Amino acid sequence: MKLLIPPPIVAALCALAMWGIAHFLSQTRLAFSFQTLVACAFIVAGLAIDLVSVGAFRKAKTTVTPLAPEKASSLVVTGLYRYTRNPMYVGMLFILIGVAVWLGSPVNVIVLIAFVGYITVFQIMPEEARLSEIFGADYESYKTRVRRWL
Repeated sequence: MKLLIPPPIVAALCALAMWGIAHFLSQTRLAFSFQTLVACAFIVAGLAIDLVSVGAFRKAKTTVTPLAPEKASSLVVTGLYRYTRNPMYVGMLFILIGVAVWLGSPVNVIVLIAFVGYITVFQIMPEEARLSEIFGADYESYKTRVRRWL
C-alpha cells in the first residue's frame, strides 16, 4: 500500500477530528491542574523531536519526503534514530497527545490509536520495504537494533 497523504496532513486531520470530538462530546471533558502546561510540554517536545529529526536528514543530505522513500540516498541511524526508526512520526504523535490533553476529551485516545495504526500500515511498512530494497543488510540490521516507534 502506498501512502497518498503526507503524514503531517494526516496528523493535522487527526487534530481536527480531535477538536470535533471534543466539541461535540464536551460533556466528557476532563480538566486538571496544569493541563495547559502538560499539553504545551507535549507539543513543544513533539516539535523539537521533528525539527531534530529533519535536521539529521538534512545533515545526511538525504530526502525527508515520506512519499518517496526510493529517493533516500543514505541511511540515517544517528541521533534520535538510535532510539526509534521513526522519530518524525513519534514527534507528530507527541504533538497529537498534547492536543488531546489540551482538549481534555478522553475519547480522543481513539484518534491517537488510529493515527499510530494508519501511519504504521500506510507509511511505515511500505517505507520499510523500500528501504530494505535500497539498503539491504544494513537496514535489516538496523531494524533488529532499533524499535519502530519507541
